[in-house]
Amino acid sequence: MDTFVIAGKSYSSRLLLGTGKYKDFAETRMAVDASGAQIITVAIRRTNIGQNSGEPNLLDVLPPSQFTLLPNTAGCYTAADAVRTLRLARELLDGHALVKLEVLGDQKTLFPDVIATIDAAKILVKEGFQVMVYTSDDPIVARQLEDIGCAAIMPLASLIGSGMGILNPWNLQIILDKIKVPVIVDAGVGTASDAAIAMELGCDGVLMNTAVANARNPVLMASAMRKAIEAGREAWLAGRMPKKIYQATPSSPSEGMITQSPHSAANN
Repeated sequence: MDTFVIAGKSYSSRLLLGTGKYKDFAETRMAVDASGAQIITVAIRRTNIGQNSGEPNLLDVLPPSQFTLLPNTAGCYTAADAVRTLRLARELLDGHALVKLEVLGDQKTLFPDVIATIDAAKILVKEGFQVMVYTSDDPIVARQLEDIGCAAIMPLASLIGSGMGILNPWNLQIILDKIKVPVIVDAGVGTASDAAIAMELGCDGVLMNTAVANARNPVLMASAMRKAIEAGREAWLAGRMPKKIYQATPSSPSEGMITQSPHSAANN
């Protein structure tokens, strides 16, 4: 089976799914099931996983016994806030160490503050967290985060929630060539073809939320994304044919073709 490993654990699904923006927890569960995702992200500042007693708890619908939870720091704009949020998540989840770090630098674009991200990553790794980190598509920053000890590098494809797809495949390719830990595209996927392209580049996985939750039919889109991830991965493993500009190649061999003989041509 084609699997990948994050923080010492093996996964067969390369689609990571967010749990926000659905109409209710029931739809969230149906979308997760349709996607086949084994790792699901939870925004600690926006989703109740036990910190608000008396309110619906996501863990009742998506129990940790069935899924790997990935608490994230969505909505954090400083390193201190991000670290504080993930410490809370570890308490709520009985010592859970695998987390997604994101420190945003701008409220309109939600572009990452890479300096604050690096600062937070250093603290969290030192405290024993296994950090999957959202960052820009800067290969130098990606390498710095890997050197700190992050468990996975998660460069954006385009802005969070934009649905614009992969705008800079060249930077992603550099990151893929240089980074040894898993590289997972995070943010900007809009439809199934975007996910397939990410996988065809050689990414280890894709994390998405808005593309599924804001689709007209989220459950059907989750199913489409599952197939796109699988197809893109298979295409990368198969190895695409080289691109040839201004060079046509017949799809069938020309050797042994039946041609007119000079004698028959003369009689026509």
